[in-house]
Amino acid sequence: MKKKIAVLGAGSWGTALATVLDENGHEVRVWGNNHEQIDEINHTHTNKHYLPDVKLSPSIVAYTDMEQALNQADAILFVVPTKAIRPVAKQVNDLLDEKQKPVTIHASKGLEQESHKRISVILEEEISKEKHSGIVVLSGPSHAEEVAKRDITTITAASLYPFAAQFVQKLFMNHYFRVYTNQDVIGVEFGAALKNIIAVGAGALVGLGYGDNAKAALITRGLAEISRLGIAFGADPITFIGLSGVGDLVVTATSVHSRNWRTGNLIGKGVPLDKVLADMGMVVEGVQTTKAAYELAQEKNIEMPITKAIYQVLYEDAQVDQVIEDLMLRDRKAEASSENMGEEE
Repeated sequence: MKKKIAVLGAGSWGTALATVLDENGHEVRVWGNNHEQIDEINHTHTNKHYLPDVKLSPSIVAYTDMEQALNQADAILFVVPTKAIRPVAKQVNDLLDEKQKPVTIHASKGLEQESHKRISVILEEEISKEKHSGIVVLSGPSHAEEVAKRDITTITAASLYPFAAQFVQKLFMNHYFRVYTNQDVIGVEFGAALKNIIAVGAGALVGLGYGDNAKAALITRGLAEISRLGIAFGADPITFIGLSGVGDLVVTATSVHSRNWRTGNLIGKGVPLDKVLADMGMVVEGVQTTKAAYELAQEKNIEMPITKAIYQVLYEDAQVDQVIEDLMLRDRKAEASSENMGEEE
């Protein structure tokens, strides 16, 4: 059945998801605050800054007026940067009435600065329960560039509202875009946010000239850190070996499509962070997420040495090669903390 979907955010991921929804026969309205970009989507059916090689369907309509985009929407999809989630959610709450009650979905990946809150928590705080029919997290191993070209993709719709997760699954499922449901919202959101940190580190390793051994070590031990923090907040450990855990981590930490990987790669080559971010022209979620995760780990007294090392590079001007050496020379220990082993010789 055809549904009306408001996609809030006209970046690469929002545009790619809009193409999936449009192809599935839904009425798609994209909202953004850049008038030139919105005009481009409506008149030339392109979004060249974000997806330069993709031609959009003429049936995807873009708006700068949020009220028009939300009008009678059955679902709202947030795909704005993490720092914009709260103010945009406030706007949405003010514009919705209690009769509409759309399913609220987010496909953003980060943690709020200062509060360190997950995105679904922010949405619960800012959108009245009477104005939505459930909050769903859409996440998994997915590059916007590949989704827009109909490459095979599998992701997760996670929600405490099973019917809402199933609704989202039906909205997006097709022959190249497969969606699984999951109730572990905490694990899915932590996996989505924290993998960006490890991707920055993986890019830096390549920038420094390290090979596959180093990348495999970083990704594997990075997953251990992600799991450790997520589990401390109530996540299911199994989630981290699924699509939104190891799946999303691998795709983000090994690909030039990833802004986080590219950021780390340039830092590894000696380019200052300020210049990297200025030249990127898009939000790099991993930079701010590193700070939030590092602070959370400090608060909870959770050991996250890789996250700490990347934090030192991004925020304390530490040299990448030095923090790598420091990581390698830490005290000896067993790989799994649950192992009952004596002291190593």
